[in-house]
Order: sequence, then C-alpha cells, then structure tokens
Amino acid sequence: MALATIGNSEFDRDTAVVRRAPGVYDAHLAAGWTIAQAVNGGYLLALVGRALGDALPHPDPSSVTAHYLTASVPGPAVIRTEVVRTGRTMSTGTATLVQFTEDGTEIERLRVLAAYGDLDALPDDVRTSAKPPAIPPREHCPGPDSAPGGRASVPGGTSFAERIALRLDPATAGWAVGAPSGKGEIRGWFGLADGREPDPLSLLLTVDALPPTAFELGLSGWVPTVELTAHVRRRPAPGPLRVALTTRNLAGGFLEEDAEVWDSADRLVAQARQLARVRLTG
Repeated sequence: MALATIGNSEFDRDTAVVRRAPGVYDAHLAAGWTIAQAVNGGYLLALVGRALGDALPHPDPSSVTAHYLTASVPGPAVIRTEVVRTGRTMSTGTATLVQFTEDGTEIERLRVLAAYGDLDALPDDVRTSAKPPAIPPREHCPGPDSAPGGRASVPGGTSFAERIALRLDPATAGWAVGAPSGKGEIRGWFGLADGREPDPLSLLLTVDALPPTAFELGLSGWVPTVELTAHVRRRPAPGPLRVALTTRNLAGGFLEEDAEVWDSADRLVAQARQLARVRLTG
C-alpha cells in the first residue's frame, strides 16, 4: 500500500479549512481524532494552525499558545483569525475556534495567539546542551496492540490510537500493565499511521499526542489541557520522531508537562509546555 504524502493524507484532509470570508474559515472536527469523546488538543492546534498559515504572510508556525476554554466535539466549527502585526521575518495573529449548539448558541472552544515565520530562512548555527532521549529501537518498543486487550484497552478508546503510529519506551509504559513507574515520564517513537512524513504543522499535533505523564504517576482518566504553548524550531527531516514528555510538579490538581520532539537527524525540532488538570484518584 502506498504511503500518504504531505497534502494528501488523512491528517491533511481532517485539518482542511475553507475560507468563507477574509479571516473566517469553516472547518469540520473529525471524529477520528477524539479521546474519550473530546477532540484531541494537538489536532485542534494543527487545525487552527492551518487557518493561521493561510491568514498570515509567513508560512510556518514558530510559537503557538492556545487556551482551551471548553471541550470540543466532532462536527462543524468556525475559525476566526486576525492579523495583529506583520514584520519582515515574522508575523503575529490570533484565532478563535467556535462551535454552535442545536439552538444556534455560539460556544468558544479555543483561543490562540501565534507567531509565524519562515523555518527555511533560519541560520544553521546551533548551540545546545539538549540531547535526544534514549529510547530503545522501535522494534523493542510496544505499540497499542501490545497492551492487554489491544487497542480497545488504551485509555480514551481506539479512534485516536488508530491514526497514529506510536511505540512507547518500555521503561515508561508500566501504566499500560498496571505498574506505573511513578516518575512522570513518557517517551516513544511517533508518526502518523498512514505514513505521512512530519512537517511543521503536524508537529503541533505531535506535542500533544502521547499518553499523559499522569498515567505514569499512577493516575487515570481524562487529563484536559488548560493551556499549551508549542515552539517549532526546525522543519523535521523525513522519518519517525522521538518524543519525550516529563512532569516535575503535580499540585492542587494541576500538572505541567514539558515535551521535546526530535527528528531522524537528531535535531530538536519542537518543544512544548502545557498546564493540565488531573483527577486525583488512582
């Protein structure tokens, strides 16, 4: 079977937007990207990111901050964008994603502030102390089908899991067999199930696509994102991505989660931090 390509994949079709008027876009939130009946936050970020990429003069997301106001559901949505500032190398815009109830009441789901630039124009100079996460080879890392009961046993159901190619580091997958490590770390290999290669837009999905670190802390249930900021640092090379999530502090029913995304050329291509709520029962 031929692999999907950028621009011709399920991800691209499901993040498509149609410009209705200047700055206003129609979209459809696809049911396949849901977790526990709510639409995944990374998918929403990519969807809004596509609309902003059309509205702004620069092509690539650099910094995208989203506040998740209410849980999104599959179905029609409207994205409204505004160009805040346009410069020579970067532009800034805002976006809101809204849905409507049966009686026509508008509900705002997501509010975004983003800076866009041109990743291909960045200098090659890199000075970093960051190192790629140490993850066993993909063939030694379990996927959703390896969990007891298969994909159906993955928290949140199978819809989202069927659209990604995820293999977790066994050292951070104890939660799947009832033996969480308690360390607040999740690491794994990531890609899209249809073989589409990563690009800057799909990185917005990637930073919020792994199981939450709360699972390795021995907690279960939905972990809704309150706020997420993603930084896209480089255009990723073809091939699987390595993703590392960590949390250092769970307090008052909230935790922070830091994400690093590394490409097949051992480059740090995206980072993110989010604040999420957790259910404090095992």
